Amino acid sequence: MTHLKPAIGALSLFALLFAANLPAADFQQFVGSYSGSAQVESDGATRQRDMSVNISTAGKGFEVNWKSVSYKADGRIKEKEYSINFLPTRRDGIYASAMGVDVFGNPTPLDPMKGDPYVWGRITGDTLTVFSLFIDQDGGYEMQEYNRTLADGGLDLDYQRIRNGEKLKRIRVFLEKK
Repeated sequence: MTHLKPAIGALSLFALLFAANLPAADFQQFVGSYSGSAQVESDGATRQRDMSVNISTAGKGFEVNWKSVSYKADGRIKEKEYSINFLPTRRDGIYASAMGVDVFGNPTPLDPMKGDPYVWGRITGDTLTVFSLFIDQDGGYEMQEYNRTLADGGLDLDYQRIRNGEKLKRIRVFLEKK
């Protein structure tokens, strides 16, 4: 057992040195706080949805915090809020979510086979995309895609949700930079 400690220490040092040399697309251009409102069609009616996102630097990667507030016809207000850290991978412009921790204490994506979402990010040009894949109990899937494209004064958000190949929802809105 004592022979493993130097090997684990060497592997940890190698991982740190390797990670420091990973290529990374420039997420800095997206850093900031943004908000806006969209008119969303649901159940045959159009309702307002307020949306906001904060993108910040976090260690070697970045963090995305987003919130949506839906206003129901009966006066109820439904809020959803998410926060995910992303770390660079060996592939330029592709980021792994750091929502879990492995046995060595390293950040890692969650396991979709356990019912958790598998989330990753991608930067292509002036668009930051966050993908979220859910696998349901029957082996079907739901995919959510958040494309946030730099625009004059903020971000253009293009969100879509697809379940087993069927488009369920699409929201497009401009989010003004604060």
